[in-house]
Amino acid sequence: MTKIDLTVHPDRRARAIQRVRERNIIIPTFAQMKDPGKIPARIKEQLSTIGLWDVNPRNLFRITWKNQPTPKGGGFGGVNYMELPSSLTGVPARIIVLVGKWFPTGAHKVGAAFGCLVPRLVTGQFDPTTQKAVWPSTGNYCRGGAYDSTLLACESIAILPEGMSQERFDWLSKIAGETIKTPGSESNVKEIFDKCWELRKSGQDLMIFNQFDEFGNYLWHYEITGHAMEEVLQQVMRPGDEYRGMASATGSAGTIASGDYLKQLFPASKICASEALQCPTLLENGFGAHRIEGIGDKHVPWIHNSKNTDMVVAIDDNAVVNLSRLFNEPAGRAYLAKKGVPEAVVASLDLMGFSSISNVLSAIKMAKYYELGEQDILLTVLTDSMELYESRLVEMHQEYGQYTEIDAATDFARYLHGQSTDNMAELTYTDRRRVHNLKYYTWVEQQGKTYEEILAQWHERDYWTDVQKQIPEMDALIEEFNREVGL
Repeated sequence: MTKIDLTVHPDRRARAIQRVRERNIIIPTFAQMKDPGKIPARIKEQLSTIGLWDVNPRNLFRITWKNQPTPKGGGFGGVNYMELPSSLTGVPARIIVLVGKWFPTGAHKVGAAFGCLVPRLVTGQFDPTTQKAVWPSTGNYCRGGAYDSTLLACESIAILPEGMSQERFDWLSKIAGETIKTPGSESNVKEIFDKCWELRKSGQDLMIFNQFDEFGNYLWHYEITGHAMEEVLQQVMRPGDEYRGMASATGSAGTIASGDYLKQLFPASKICASEALQCPTLLENGFGAHRIEGIGDKHVPWIHNSKNTDMVVAIDDNAVVNLSRLFNEPAGRAYLAKKGVPEAVVASLDLMGFSSISNVLSAIKMAKYYELGEQDILLTVLTDSMELYESRLVEMHQEYGQYTEIDAATDFARYLHGQSTDNMAELTYTDRRRVHNLKYYTWVEQQGKTYEEILAQWHERDYWTDVQKQIPEMDALIEEFNREVGL
């Protein structure tokens, strides 16, 4: 029941083939995104002169965790990651983070959008010559969707809350065909869904790629991010080390799907879902608004495998915004160096955007809860970097004034090394079922899902694994599509 529909529509597919042939587009396979060594040499040669964010269809091949960390002309290497030292985290456990800045658009959501759009394109379900692709989002997903749409010669509509950072809107104005601002901030997901229903009723020829219920989002992260994490573990694990789990904001429940992959390899490992303390939906069935941009809340995403979630953590958004200053203001960086954080790590802290900082704090709380030691490894993801939040630093400087060493010492002690095991819960079976049941109010009552399927998500053994098995079929469809394009 959960399988992604891969039914081929020949007429639409023929038009899509003609369009991409005219625009000189070649589509990468999931296998190539996992292993760029499989990318043809001639495409790598073309990429050597192309910027990472350039609107060039060859940048579809840069939708991978393995881009060389350079803004232009880079090749491919290993997974981009770094290990955070205990001098920074305050815990002896090894916390290792995958770095999302080196994707096109500066965020890993460009991959999730690819996973949603490309299966529809190569099967002919989506017709780029007549339809617009609609990307509802709380931030980076609509940026990734608009970018992918442009590379694939599709018209796009980006939807995101009006309270998101100005950098997002400035960039979208140059990439998306249309940008729609919905009321509120990252907490106001229902308003985004309401706008989607309005568009459906408008009579326009469009297709809505809702990341919160599109299994292409889940599958891309299960396959690509999951394998990237596995490769990192293969590199960093020493004799006696143990992988203990991963932490991720629930957001659209894409990234956290990588935990499903790792749990199949390491059955004893844990998956920790995090959210904002100011809107503790999973933890307390709560509501509210917060400042951790891009993670979304007040509902449980349809594609969240709650039965596989071991822990929920709530992160105070005050910790996130204050640590963004500690990590990026000169006085903050000087204080971190004084506290023994290695210079190379201090210089790399701008790789963490707001949701990235939240993910790291989630891993720290997880490490403290399980009392993890020097041979225990946790993974998380830096979804984007401070490049997308620089305006927020300016706003905080204007509102709160100069950031001083006293501010740095306070934030370091309170929000970093002072993290505790409050506002978190290890989920029992009934806790997980409670979280799952919260889907009903959004997805069955409001968004047209069926009661039978919400039961199937919980009870059917193969519900989640069936979609995981679709990668070979998808790659075969992409390869056949490319052959018929003939480039």
